[in-house]
Amino acid sequence: MMSTFQNILKVHDLKKKLLFTLGAVCIYRLGAHIPLPGINVEALAQLMQQLKQQGSLFGMYDIFVGGALSRAAILFLGVMPYISSSIIFQLLGSVFPQIEKLQRDQAGRRKITQYTRYLTVGLAAFQAFGIAAYLEMQKFTTATGVQPIVYEPGWMFKFSSVLTLTCGAIFAMWIGEQITEKGIGNGISFLIFIGCLEEYPAYFFRTAQLVATQGLSIFHLIIIIVIMVLIVAAVVVMTQATRRIPIQYPKRVIGRRMYGGQSTFLPLRVNTAGVIPIIFAQSLVVFPSTVAAYIPSLKYLAELFRPGHWAYDIIFFVLIVFFTYFYTSIVFNPTELAENMKRYGGFIPGIRPGQKTADYVDGVLSRITLPGALFLGFIALVPWYMMSYLKVPFYFGGTTLLIIVGVALDTVQQIETQLLMHHYEGFMKKGRIKGRR
Repeated sequence: MMSTFQNILKVHDLKKKLLFTLGAVCIYRLGAHIPLPGINVEALAQLMQQLKQQGSLFGMYDIFVGGALSRAAILFLGVMPYISSSIIFQLLGSVFPQIEKLQRDQAGRRKITQYTRYLTVGLAAFQAFGIAAYLEMQKFTTATGVQPIVYEPGWMFKFSSVLTLTCGAIFAMWIGEQITEKGIGNGISFLIFIGCLEEYPAYFFRTAQLVATQGLSIFHLIIIIVIMVLIVAAVVVMTQATRRIPIQYPKRVIGRRMYGGQSTFLPLRVNTAGVIPIIFAQSLVVFPSTVAAYIPSLKYLAELFRPGHWAYDIIFFVLIVFFTYFYTSIVFNPTELAENMKRYGGFIPGIRPGQKTADYVDGVLSRITLPGALFLGFIALVPWYMMSYLKVPFYFGGTTLLIIVGVALDTVQQIETQLLMHHYEGFMKKGRIKGRR
């Protein structure tokens, strides 16, 4: 491992990219610790802690932005408006042929990127206004009495908050794009990855305190660590799991040279949809309890849609399975794949090109998506059961774990590729690398 890091430092381009990524992340995290003016930060932090325990929508959002919402930081919107805009255009592409046509060529994708940025600004302004109005209405009861979240509510506070938070979202989007262009990995995903890691040092410190005060036994801690290792291993396996469909390309003679004739494969991922189904499902399932917090007559919904309640678990699980199939059908088009294969003369052995190939690929994808969907449902419910039955003193699993593992694997693979291009040994052993070649 130490030799690998030494190899990284020997590659000038890779070292430059890593340093740029590190500097950009430091700037981003600095903005996530500068609070908005006029906010009672201590009262807000206590309120957000309570909302996280209740499984509220705001508590879920705070996890994605690395606790920036609890601090009312100027970058607490983070890259979430940009992520929402990208998903919206991806969904629109499956509905409107004009947008789907733009997504196929490079010039069209540049236009889509531009439209996504414009929509990001609109969504950020809308979300900032909603958050500002929400914070004005909130009060938190402490030992010293009822404390307001906003010291001086009014239109001036709303205007300054919307302006500051919208600019912060634009800056976060720009930072992410700069990391993608000049750093390592996908910048937007990497910023979310850093945000998800934000609270883990505090989790470890809290666990060490419990062990020191005998609030958590060593035997219990060992069991928790073993289960965590097994869960992480399962997430890694499911993230990388693929079904390989063999593809054959015939030989072609162009001029005096013969091309083609090689065999390759089509890798179909078991978890094609990634973490999007959990995000969609969680946004819907926490909505009733969020609304019930403001309407006293609907308080029964808050109890019904509480993490750990059988109704919440069943609905959450079913929604994840549904959105896994739904999003997979959007991001992967078997008909378009079959047409491209037919155009270049490729075929699956034993399957006729064209519609038969599309039907075959669609059938295989439907079958392998089921275990992926069931696993997503399992990993989304794991944190609440670990905290309830194993008494784990922190949130572990779910969307954050999938994001951390997925982005970490992608970053390691990109570093590995850069090292191999310069003929250096990477994180994997030589025998495994040669086997891949």
